Amino acid sequence: MTDMPDTQAPLVRLHDLSVTFTGGRKPVQAVSGVSLEVRRGEVVALIGESGSGKSVTLRTLLRLHPERRTRIGGQVQVAGRDVLAMTGRELSAYRGKVASMIFQEPLLALDPVYTVGAQIVESLRRHEGLDKAVAHARALALFERVRIPSPERRLAAYPHEMSGGMRQRAMIALALACNPQLLLADEPTTALDATVQIQILLLLRELQRDLGLAAIFVTHDIGAAVEVADRIAVMYAGRIVEEGTARELIHRPRHPYTIALLRSRAHGAMDRGTPLGTIAGAPPDLAALPPGCAFAPRCALATEACLDGQPRVVQFDPGHRARCNRTDETAGLAPALA
Repeated sequence: MTDMPDTQAPLVRLHDLSVTFTGGRKPVQAVSGVSLEVRRGEVVALIGESGSGKSVTLRTLLRLHPERRTRIGGQVQVAGRDVLAMTGRELSAYRGKVASMIFQEPLLALDPVYTVGAQIVESLRRHEGLDKAVAHARALALFERVRIPSPERRLAAYPHEMSGGMRQRAMIALALACNPQLLLADEPTTALDATVQIQILLLLRELQRDLGLAAIFVTHDIGAAVEVADRIAVMYAGRIVEEGTARELIHRPRHPYTIALLRSRAHGAMDRGTPLGTIAGAPPDLAALPPGCAFAPRCALATEACLDGQPRVVQFDPGHRARCNRTDETAGLAPALA
């Protein structure tokens, strides 16, 4: 009897993930104690300031960090497979076929010496075993699906010959070429102007729903996260400090950092006619993290207990949790942000 996949089990399971970079003068604890599950067909957004560990977490799912200078602890499972135990050959088959990534800057991610079409055709031939003509026809269909104008002509273009928005659409086509189960998107709209950003976000959400993909979307923009995500995980100093549905985090945030991020949205400030909020101070040095809550030096609610030890994780509604000792006080702050 053939084993059938467990469709109810999470497609992605991170448990107590830690990532430490050892190439500098001091080890840098970029990710610490991250546990996260993503189910098939679900979109989870990782949000937070630069340096919070979002992209490091994402890249760990593809094992893209330099192995000699990186220590990874915990568990990383995708589609029931242990990513950290994969051999080089297994990783080569896994990347693109099981999990695929849309990078932040496609001009750097795409090879400048090959046409965009040739890169997609090569991926299809390697992973799908297609001959050149069939792979070319599939690449053309992918360009049409991501709405690149004059797709036949664009297949023959080099990355530098395309606009930023068009390159990002080509990057999406490349990521989807081999029908992956998991789509990873690392700040896919940062380098684009506002109008193109919206177009790319809507396209990603439409493709994710049509193809039934699980997706993890990294962004520092909480507004973008709300547009595309079912659930949001807020990261700070390498830890998840709050996690819940997009609706819960927007209307009932419980961690002071989440509340501060919401107050710093230009859209929210204009809606209320109030000055744009700011977050005092700067993120901590990941090579010298404080013993207590990493956000405590920037938090108006912090007490001595926050500075001395790691805060507890408080569970609210099912699936909504926050790592904070002052959630009784934050409950009163949330309605002003709804």
